[in-house]
Amino acid sequence: MSSFKIFIVEDDRFYGELLKRHLQLNPENEVYLYLTGKDCLTNLHLMPDMISLDYRLPDFSGDSILKKVHFDYPDLPIVIVSGQEDVKTAVYLLKEGAYDYFVKDQDTQDRLWNVANKIRENKQLKREINVLKEEVGKKYNFANIKGNSTAIKNVFSLMDRALKARITVSIIGETGTGKELVAKAIHYNSTRTNQPFVAVNVAAIPSELIESELFGYEKGAFTGANARKIGKFEQANGGTIFLDEIGEMSLNMQSKLLRVLQENELSRLGGNTLIKLDVRLIVSTHKNLADEVKNGNFREDLYYRLLGLPIELPPLRQRGNDIIVLAKYFTDEFCEANNLPTKSISLKAQEKLMSYGYPGNVRELKAVIELAVVLSDTTEIGPESINFNTTDSISNFLFNECTLEEYNKRIVSYFLEKNDNNVVVTAKKLNIGKSTIYRMLKNHEI
Repeated sequence: MSSFKIFIVEDDRFYGELLKRHLQLNPENEVYLYLTGKDCLTNLHLMPDMISLDYRLPDFSGDSILKKVHFDYPDLPIVIVSGQEDVKTAVYLLKEGAYDYFVKDQDTQDRLWNVANKIRENKQLKREINVLKEEVGKKYNFANIKGNSTAIKNVFSLMDRALKARITVSIIGETGTGKELVAKAIHYNSTRTNQPFVAVNVAAIPSELIESELFGYEKGAFTGANARKIGKFEQANGGTIFLDEIGEMSLNMQSKLLRVLQENELSRLGGNTLIKLDVRLIVSTHKNLADEVKNGNFREDLYYRLLGLPIELPPLRQRGNDIIVLAKYFTDEFCEANNLPTKSISLKAQEKLMSYGYPGNVRELKAVIELAVVLSDTTEIGPESINFNTTDSISNFLFNECTLEEYNKRIVSYFLEKNDNNVVVTAKKLNIGKSTIYRMLKNHEI
């Protein structure tokens, strides 16, 4: 752990040593004692985290030191320690930017100890926040949405357009295609990156609770409302709110959401105060909302309000070699996270990955790869380590959307492999002629 540097500027050497020894009881504290203001100023290159400053020094007054230090280091906390109790001076110094002011007495050591602890905690918190922001920025930049296919490049182009204007974004795609990842990438690459990103899964919230969850409520609004609750829209004020699976929202709630979006304001349940909103809206759905409008399940006026810039995420089965790009990425990511040696994916395993339809899309591929890494005993993942959930094999088979001829080839290939390449047995199982299979083999169709 890095040290916490403290400057004590005190012309009374004995008193200064007393403060120094007390603060050094914490091994994290690295304490320096200076008897003059000049010594303090000439050693600022050591980058202290905090300064305890005697108000009356032989060469400089406390306020002049405060101004000189803050000219170059405006965020450096300076605690003024004075031998006299002067309220006007204390108020003046606090207005000039002093972190705290207190009079020398029997409690000075403990008060300085508590202030140092508070400043250290604040510094650590700021460091953690900065690291988190940096990590979030890395995690959700466009480069971490992997793929080189034409379909995904088109998504990148639309995402880039979403950054240049405050327009509602509607993300359409099957479950597992990465809708929330795209929403976060848009937010964290926009001008709102330092503001809140609030995600709400509409489908996961009971219909009777969705209004209070989105808009909040006042104390006493209903039985059990023992305190005010801030809703998701209010939490996202200044930033972005992501409403996932918006197609699951009831018609009654749709009308209330429409009013909030039209007026850019809301009032909490049980309250009359109007709260102005500045929120970027991103919605997603796996449903065709146009069809939902026709069927009377979704309000037409809300549909057009939400449409904005539509971004359609392609299912994984339509992204070609992106399957291998993603598989290698998930392999490296899982190995690194679990301190495992890096593993490659054999050509046979890659072929097996490419032959599958992925009804669960990217989410399913990630699960398949993580299991394959665990099952593989060598540094190369073979086809035997690739396992798919075949509980709904027919649906998965049809997910590939092939021609009838291609389906026939895949069926024959499957049963040939299952029957150890025995043409006679396979022909009987499928009730087709042996010559048909031999012809397909001769023409390299299977």
